[in-house]
This record gives sequence, C-alpha cells and structure tokens, in this order.
Amino acid sequence: MRRISTGFIYFFGALGGLLFGYDTGVISGAILFIQKQMALNSWQQGWVVSAVLIGAVLGAAIIGPSSDKFGRKNLLLLSSIIFFIGALGSAFSPEFWTLVISRIILGMAVGAASALIPTYLAELSPADKRGTVSSLFQLMVMTGIFVAYVTNYGFSGIYTGWRWMLGFAAIPAVILFLGGLLLPESPRFLVKINQADKAEEVLLNMNKGNQQAVDKELVNIHEAANIKSGGWSELFGKMTRPALIIGIGLAIFQQVMGCNTVLYYAPTIFTDVGFGVSAALIAHIGIGIFNVIVTAVAVMIMDKIDRKKMLNIGSIGMGISLVVMSIAMKFSGGSQTAAVICVIALTVYIAFFSGTWGPVMWVMIGEVFPLNIRGLGNSFASVINWSANTLVSLTFPSLLDFFGTGSLFLIYGALCFLAIWFVQRYVFETRNRSLEEIEESMRERADVVDVPQEHQSQI
Repeated sequence: MRRISTGFIYFFGALGGLLFGYDTGVISGAILFIQKQMALNSWQQGWVVSAVLIGAVLGAAIIGPSSDKFGRKNLLLLSSIIFFIGALGSAFSPEFWTLVISRIILGMAVGAASALIPTYLAELSPADKRGTVSSLFQLMVMTGIFVAYVTNYGFSGIYTGWRWMLGFAAIPAVILFLGGLLLPESPRFLVKINQADKAEEVLLNMNKGNQQAVDKELVNIHEAANIKSGGWSELFGKMTRPALIIGIGLAIFQQVMGCNTVLYYAPTIFTDVGFGVSAALIAHIGIGIFNVIVTAVAVMIMDKIDRKKMLNIGSIGMGISLVVMSIAMKFSGGSQTAAVICVIALTVYIAFFSGTWGPVMWVMIGEVFPLNIRGLGNSFASVINWSANTLVSLTFPSLLDFFGTGSLFLIYGALCFLAIWFVQRYVFETRNRSLEEIEESMRERADVVDVPQEHQSQI
C-alpha cells in the first residue's frame, strides 16, 4: 500500500462531518426564501426543515449497519454520492414535494455519516490519539454549520439564493468522494474479512512504522475478530448491555439538554431579548466562529482529560448557563443589562456544549461497541440521537408557547444536571484504552455476572 499521510486520512475520514453540519445548518437561512417563493404554509415549512432529520434516521438505520458487511470506506464513498444527489436535487427542486424528497435523500447521507465516521476514525487511530482523532468529526460538523451561516448571509441578496445555499453542498461532496478513493479501509474490518496483510500495512502507516505496536495491536484485533459476527440479539445481549446503555443514554441526553434548540433558534433568542434582525444574524455567524474555536480546543485536550470528567464538567456548565439565561430572559423586557447577561449565558452554554458533550458523545459511541457489531451498535445509537433530535426540534415551538422561553430553558437545565447522575452511574471510562481492551473488559464483566453470587468473591 502506498504510504499516505495520516493527516490526509484523518481529514478526509472526518470530512463527511462538514457536510453533516452544513446540510443541517443551511436550512435555517434558506427556509426564509423557500417559504416566500414556494408559498409554503407552516405545515409545509415544517416538512422542509425536518425532512433531513427523517432521512438521517433512515440513513443511520439502513446504511450504517451495512458497514459491518461491506466495509467502512465503501459506505463512506456511497454517502458522498448520496450527499451529491441530495444537494443538487434540493437546489433544482421545482416544487414542494420534490424538495422534501431531495432533503430526505440528503438526510440519509447525514445519518450514514454520523454512524460511519466515528467508527471509522476510532478504528484507524492509536489508543492514545483516538479521542483527538475521533473528535475531528465534531470539529467538522461545527465548521460545516459555520460555513452554512456564512453561505446563507452571502446568498441572501439573490432572489434564487436558497438554491445556491442548498446546492453549494455538492462541492464538498465531490471533494469527499475523490479524497475517499485514496483512504484505506479500517484495519479491524480487513482482519474481519481475512485480509490481515493489508490490515498490517494500514496499521504500520497509522503508527508511523512502529512494528512492535502494530504486532501487539494485531494480536488483539485477531482475538476480537475470531468472535463471529453478531446481530440484534448480541446488540441487546448481556455482554453488550453496558455499551448499549452508554450509546442510548449519551445520544438522548446530548439532545434533550437543548443543544440544537439553542443553536437553531439563537437568532430568535437574540431578537426576543431586544436585538435587531441584522444584529441577530451577525451574532449567529459569531456563534458559528466561536463553536469552531471551542471545538478545536476540545480536540486538542480530548486525550488529556477523562471522557467522564469532560461530560460532567459540560453538564454543570450548561446547566448553570441555562438557569442564568432563563432568569435573564424573564427580566429582559426593556432591560439592556438583562439582555447582555442572556447573550453571555447563551455563549457560555454553547462553549460548554461544543467543548464536551458535542464531541465526546460521538467519540464514545465509536469506542464502546464490540468489533463484531460495531457498525450496528454505532448506527443504533445514531438512530436514537437523530430520533431525539427530531422529537426535541418538533416539540420546541409548542413547548415554547406553553412554558415561555425562560421556563422552558429551566427544564433543559434540569436535564443537564440529571445527565451527571447518568454519567456517574452508567458510563465507564475509555480514554487511553484500546478498543480491544474495552471489549475484553465487557466480556469479563459479563462472565463475572454469570458466576453464582457465592463464588464471585473468589474472582
């Protein structure tokens, strides 16, 4: 195998995250123009916005598990093609239903990327760099959202600007496909399909020629690969249960703590506390820049701080920020000081999310599942995440009308503090442990549970 720069591999391996972020973020600006030109009612607007979320659930459920059979690289290439088709279909849609179908197709690629990329990056990277490498996915997502905000602003002066906004995603889709052709397959998958020689070449490349480290890793991978491929029964089995609980719990809590409602509705929040529309849109771009910077910092420290500690710090910071923001919102009417406090609290909230729960959730669901069901497990967790995202996004306007902005964010704040209990009770640490060590520890734990209670003290 031709030696390829690890930086090139990590960049293109994570590039699908940029499309993920762009395609979920761009609609916030595009819908303003689509609604006018297609004369959409509120129900139709909801379909256009949520179509990507529906497609993401389908993509994570259908395409993600297929990577256990066809390989991570091949499915990543397929996702780039789907991204391209969905982007151009959206840009050239002549009417409502064509746009919705194109957005669902686009969403399938988004869901597939969310299921594939964390697994692919986790399986390529050495244990001591896995957190940093895997969190590149979230950095790309935040970069994609920022690019979407800038693109929205740039094309806002053109009558058909929304078509350019949606179609622009076709360019990185082509780049992802071309770069993806040069990417190696996951060494774990290669061993699984009896191509150990190719797996060794990939590992030597990723470990900068350290033969001793590669030999040790290959032994562990072979042991894990000898376990026959599993399915739904193993995913829900006793051995995998700790990983499944982590995957489901982190996926749900990442959404119900209000992250996407704050990101999607930030301009609305700014206008509610007294900012003008233009100032709110500029502030939105500022949030996009801030997101990228904070996530970049998280990437740098990901392998220096325990995952559980980062999650707990994030929960505390987000919870306090939401409480402060809620109180400020209740008193923001006519009060410039309260409005400023609200904006500061919102910015601090985003900083804690982007630096902790944003990247750590995706890193951990790529780590905790055993090799023989890793694609299936990661896909299942992604389906849960996208389903929670859809539920929170759909219920936010109704809950906002019922509770009011201030009270609603208090509820999200309470869920942040509940997440601390979940992390302490159910999440095990994965930092600086190889994927095979994590899997072996779960198997040993399951074996201990099988031993009669009176004999467990002897183990």
